[in-house]
Amino acid sequence: MRGLSRSSFAEVEERFNAVAGTADLARVADDLLAVAVLLDREHGLRRNLADPARPAEQKAEVVRSLLGGKIDDAALETVVTAVSVKWSKSGDLADALERLSVIASVAEAESQGRLDDVEDELFRFGRIVEANPGLRHALADPGLPGDAKRALLGDLLARRVAPATLRLVTQLALYPRGRSLERGLDEYIQLVAEQRQQLVAVVRSAVPLTDGQRQRLAAWLRTTYGRDVHLNVEVDPRVIGGFSVRMGDEMIDTTIAGRIEDVRRRLAG
Repeated sequence: MRGLSRSSFAEVEERFNAVAGTADLARVADDLLAVAVLLDREHGLRRNLADPARPAEQKAEVVRSLLGGKIDDAALETVVTAVSVKWSKSGDLADALERLSVIASVAEAESQGRLDDVEDELFRFGRIVEANPGLRHALADPGLPGDAKRALLGDLLARRVAPATLRLVTQLALYPRGRSLERGLDEYIQLVAEQRQQLVAVVRSAVPLTDGQRQRLAAWLRTTYGRDVHLNVEVDPRVIGGFSVRMGDEMIDTTIAGRIEDVRRRLAG
């Protein structure tokens, strides 16, 4: 989100934080996502609720009439605030509600002391999907019923991951909203990190890093970027030696494989 939508989201998030403190965060997460999916499906409704020319009070009344008693009160107040502010484009309204759904799941995990688990589990599941084309195809197949996808993920992950992790993975599989599962997982990992005011670094190494190596690398990255950095370490024998670090669009590559590729490019040029 940019410009107007960014400032509007900050206002809605502030309202969410005010009303969600004692709410059932799991239900709030589900309800906010359900409204985002509803707006994706009902284009006319989304355009009307995001129309800056319509009075905020009128749009709030439509939401209360349509959703009152059907979703959690905290979710309802969040949606009312969301339709009362202005967005750069109508799609940003649904995007904001999905984002707040993720934040609700993050808050639930934090209250259970499992936020670290959620961040690591989302990353590891993304790598499992990358390594298993059959699983990726099944979860991305629009012809596979949602109940079947839910059951598949339950068999794979239930009792093995935090409840928030299972919810986030399931909602991406059932409601991708135009994204691949891998891209959706990356976005959710970034959102988790933002809530913790951290950066995320994906580290590729030929062998597992020791605790000491992880601590030194995290300390160096914290000094370099001025913020705490969460390390997602991926063991990949193809790098041969050394390691690479990817943070967003930036890459630090000290791998032997990277050096070989650099020499190959120089010779080809």
